[in-house]
Amino acid sequence: MSHAELLLLDLFVMFGAAKLLGEICERLRQPAVVGEILAGVLLGPSLLNFIQPDETLRGLAEIGVIFLLFTIGLEVKPAQLLRVGATASLVALLGVLLSFAFGFWYMKASAHPTAESVFLAAAMVATSVGITARVLQDARVLDAPFARLILAAAVLDDILGMIVLALVTSLTQERVHYVQLAIAAAEAIGFCVFIVFFGSKLVSRLDSTVARLGGKNPFFVLSVLLCLGLSLASVYVGMAAIVGAFLAGLALADYSAQWRLQESIVPIYEFLGPFFFVLLGLQVNLHALSQPALLSMLAVVTLIAILSKLIGCSLGALSLGVKDALRVGIGMLPHGEVGLIIASVGLRLKAISDQVYTVALLMSIITTLLAPPILRLTLPPSRRESPSPPVAASIPP
Repeated sequence: MSHAELLLLDLFVMFGAAKLLGEICERLRQPAVVGEILAGVLLGPSLLNFIQPDETLRGLAEIGVIFLLFTIGLEVKPAQLLRVGATASLVALLGVLLSFAFGFWYMKASAHPTAESVFLAAAMVATSVGITARVLQDARVLDAPFARLILAAAVLDDILGMIVLALVTSLTQERVHYVQLAIAAAEAIGFCVFIVFFGSKLVSRLDSTVARLGGKNPFFVLSVLLCLGLSLASVYVGMAAIVGAFLAGLALADYSAQWRLQESIVPIYEFLGPFFFVLLGLQVNLHALSQPALLSMLAVVTLIAILSKLIGCSLGALSLGVKDALRVGIGMLPHGEVGLIIASVGLRLKAISDQVYTVALLMSIITTLLAPPILRLTLPPSRRESPSPPVAASIPP
């Protein structure tokens, strides 16, 4: 078979396996992303060895994750970020700080290089907005105060995760250059703040101009250009492309419904997104888990990830009362997509080893699997009903 035919076969098998296992996971009330990763593990060198990751698949996966973050950004309006209260900010900040601090301390205490320690700690900071929102929707508690706080804090958590990612992408050497780190921090924060405050206003000035253009869907063309353009711009200022993609979605969020962007963009992600998560699974080395030392590392890292989020986020939400604060802490447990993205960036930059990447990936999967059943157990009996049909998640007004 020619290279094109082999690629077509790989795409067919990867996409089909991702959707099949994703559907099975959803029927088991688990996130579809877990099934997509498991599809990669099944097809990859660890088990069937049917597909080997190569540069073509990595490029396709990179485009997929760009549209993933772009789609997430379209769900988050800048005004919603600016209106969140001090409690949500405190929840997000304490969760990020404790997760990063304890993760970094453990890795350094275990004699890992600084760059590797930073990347694993960074993979532990983020909360999955999509997974958390789906859990709350299934439990029918989106109208509860603690649920609103979880959603707002999860959005802020992902913003902080994006900034952390921007800070650590330059750390590919064992020595930390603090001046460069400070410059990277300033660039990341400045870039994010500019888009959050002014991105939507700049887009509004293009509204009437774009509407007069020919073509079937000029707003779709503009959105894709903005997504790719800001992704490229973020690379030029030293950040990961996915940061720019997220900010592009954020800038367009106020016009997403008006321009019907979800109808145009979501199908692109539905096709390209699974390849990113399948590739994550393809890169998992299950044979490494035969090492007792790695299993103990996975246990410790997972325990730190759970306790740091639970303690930090619960402390930040104590103003709601102990029970609701505990629910907030549990709701912030899933590390999901952003943690996986950070770990994959570290692997691509050769900042972390295959073993540490596998630990980070399995930690994300375990926390994602644990949160839904534990959160349901903390809800009042009247809330523990069969899940309602999923709807698009958003932050309640």
